[in-house]
Amino acid sequence: MSLPLRQPAGPSHRSRVLRALGLTPWVRRAMPGGSAVGMPQADAAAGVACVVVLPAGCSTRELDLLGRALTAGGALLARAARVSVSGAQLATPVPEARAYLVFGEAQAHALGRCLSAAVMQQAQIVLADEPALVLTRADAKRRLWSALRSLRRALVVPVG
Repeated sequence: MSLPLRQPAGPSHRSRVLRALGLTPWVRRAMPGGSAVGMPQADAAAGVACVVVLPAGCSTRELDLLGRALTAGGALLARAARVSVSGAQLATPVPEARAYLVFGEAQAHALGRCLSAAVMQQAQIVLADEPALVLTRADAKRRLWSALRSLRRALVVPVG
């Protein structure tokens, strides 16, 4: 003996049931460009949104902490290109980006020698403490969080 299949309720039936229960249905609005307001987005013309410049030889704990902090900063920061500096030279060429997160003064000097003046003028460059300091000192963690906040603001594409 088989039971008859139930047909799914239509939208009018659903709205009647919700009204009977005293609930107001909310409908999520879609933006014209398919994006939400205030969400960071990669600009197709800019190429890379963010580049993270790290000292060479970071420990696993330091890289794990930075990875978690960048993930907490949003998708664009979590997927940011990472470049290391060893011997005051960048290990790989740095792509042009809208924002750079630099860990330490030595890395900032190496980045400054590599980038052109026009790129440095248009990009948001944020300096944070070295990863070893971020691991051990509370004030360095605070500065990293404020750096991530300012980077997120710089990466937000204005809608309008």
